[in-house]
Amino acid sequence: MTKRPMPPEFVEIHGNDPQVYQFAPAPEIYDWLHQTILNKDHALYNEEHDHLIEHTGLAFMWAEGGFEKRGRVVLGQCELVSFKAGGWQKYRQESQMTQWFGQVPKALITLAADYCRNCSDAEFCALVEHELYHLAQRQGMYGPCFDQEGNASLLMRSHDVEEFYGVVRRYGATGDVQRMVDIVNEGAEVSRANIAHACGTCMLRLA
Repeated sequence: MTKRPMPPEFVEIHGNDPQVYQFAPAPEIYDWLHQTILNKDHALYNEEHDHLIEHTGLAFMWAEGGFEKRGRVVLGQCELVSFKAGGWQKYRQESQMTQWFGQVPKALITLAADYCRNCSDAEFCALVEHELYHLAQRQGMYGPCFDQEGNASLLMRSHDVEEFYGVVRRYGATGDVQRMVDIVNEGAEVSRANIAHACGTCMLRLA
């Protein structure tokens, strides 16, 4: 396997405040991605990400650590880059992006450095692919959509079942997905009909 990129060592700057994060651009992840998962001649190649092979304005960033959201620690995040501010706020944000990446990216994937530094190769691949699966190519009436430069027009897609089918197929079930598999294998405690009669929405469908 091509050696995976490793995050930098962040220098302590925030004293006792754990909510102050440091960030660093990660072009090495983009290069690694095109050597492996987006490379048709590599063992890790995944055709489901083919729309990302051409230059789509995708950039990667390291964050010093994860953050907590709804009781869980977020280790990776994918977003379409947009600025909801105007005036100097917008110019400042665009300037920061340009300093990091040389341009304002269309999509940005941020990974927690502390996790990626210590996880296994398979765990790193699964995290990267999980975020990649969030980036789908927009579909129009006549098929896939492209921007003015001829690159895939991207949109965000949500999870299949708190995980993407492709990640489970390639790396196996873990965490909540494995728990769901275990529950399914144990069999249902209440029949589907009984559940339907206990749900107001389903009762309307049964009427």
